[in-house]
Amino acid sequence: MPELPEVEVICQGLLPHLINRTILSVYCSGKQLRTPVPCKEMQKELCKKKIISLSRRAKYLILKTDCGGGLVFHLGMTGNMGIFKTGSVTKKHDHVCWELDNKTELRFNDTRRFGAVYFFPAKNITKAIKQFFLNTGPEPFSRACSVQYLSGQASRRNIAIKQFIMDNHMVAGIGNIYANESLFRSGIHPERAASSLSDKEWKRLLTVIRKTLTHAIKCGGSTISDFLGASGDGGYFQINFRIYGKAGEKCSECGGLIMKKAIGGRASFFCPVCQKIVGNHSRR
Repeated sequence: MPELPEVEVICQGLLPHLINRTILSVYCSGKQLRTPVPCKEMQKELCKKKIISLSRRAKYLILKTDCGGGLVFHLGMTGNMGIFKTGSVTKKHDHVCWELDNKTELRFNDTRRFGAVYFFPAKNITKAIKQFFLNTGPEPFSRACSVQYLSGQASRRNIAIKQFIMDNHMVAGIGNIYANESLFRSGIHPERAASSLSDKEWKRLLTVIRKTLTHAIKCGGSTISDFLGASGDGGYFQINFRIYGKAGEKCSECGGLIMKKAIGGRASFFCPVCQKIVGNHSRR
């Protein structure tokens, strides 16, 4: 599933191709995604409108037009968005297409159709989008996502640290891959109670999360299964994985065997030597 870095990479890749472009027409395959595609609404409200912004919030993309109306996209498990020449052959799973005024098209492709396209009319769009993200936690890079905030939220919940940092109500957009990587690089066992971390450990973990996500974005995301960037190029952060997907392999730090266990229903990878269930062990 595309995580925060992959979605950010797509956002950055699409930006120069979309800003100040006018939508001429909208085509839909007729197949439902996670929710029904608002094709008629888009055709009625967005045609002949200019795109003025594209941004990311958590694992979502937000597109706004000069009429005030906009769209919110979620890529689901296999979704991708890219720019193609108008008239070029479409793929089987291209479910939504926005024709632009420079002979190109923005296409939403989703093999498993777990993604979604949400339409927001011009009236009260700011309030509507704010409501849409009402229960989404702060961005990992924001000032709101501070040691004090994380420590305070964790003190109220009896939950494993890995589940805590993956909870979008607590922090936006940290998926399974980067939760595994960040905890290993911080020397924190994924099953350790979130409420047991000291402020020093929270500071360390937050710093590592930010560095890991930043590095992944610079690498173009991680190519896992179907993810491709807006340019059609896969990311390469996966060559830097130190723990994810390495069950049974030797730990790069201590040489012990990396373990795998389901935590909160998600595959978790950890080194029982470097990531003790208690203690304050950490590394650079």
